[in-house]
Amino acid sequence: MNARLDRLLDPARSALVTCECQQGVLGADAVFPALAEAAAGVGPDGLVAQVRRLGAAARAAGVPVLHCTALRRADGLAANRNALLFAAAAKAGPGLTPGSAAAGLHPGIGADPERDLVLPRLHGLGPFQETGLAPALRNLGARTVVCVGVSLNVALLELVLGLVGAGFQAVLPADAVAGTPPEYAEAVLRHTLALVATVTDTAAVLDRWGGAPPRPAEES
Repeated sequence: MNARLDRLLDPARSALVTCECQQGVLGADAVFPALAEAAAGVGPDGLVAQVRRLGAAARAAGVPVLHCTALRRADGLAANRNALLFAAAAKAGPGLTPGSAAAGLHPGIGADPERDLVLPRLHGLGPFQETGLAPALRNLGARTVVCVGVSLNVALLELVLGLVGAGFQAVLPADAVAGTPPEYAEAVLRHTLALVATVTDTAAVLDRWGGAPPRPAEES
């Protein structure tokens, strides 16, 4: 690991944020099946397993874990209607209805309901704008945010650009993020996100957090 990445991943100043790692996004009955298929193909055994590993390492090192989820009420109240993406989500059926199994976090990511934070949203393209994520991260003492999940097409892209614009450092494990088609996701990583964030892999993050002493509780 290079010295810069080692500093960026200091557990005392880091957070792990998952983006739309929900049953109805990554599971068998996903709203957009092609995206779930792409996510299953990343890393050695799929995005869900990579996120689970990163979450476990984060908690062991005292790094806060936050889950950003997307919801849509059955009546569409408060949902955007100003883009084709939103129309496609509406046509997909009930999908991510609040309180449904589909809207919940994918069980395979190993979320800890007692320690993790969940920040849901009913609107927008991604989890950064007007969701409370930025103040939550600052209150947790995070300056670097490790971003995982989906999708590199829209939501994860919005998340990273929002974080960087707000002054945070963003780190992306390339084998714990996905988009569709996969070749487009690779191009976004290479030609856009690599210009504003640090692109690495899950092993590098695990190496740093796995060997770190837990963050003292008073610094959380």
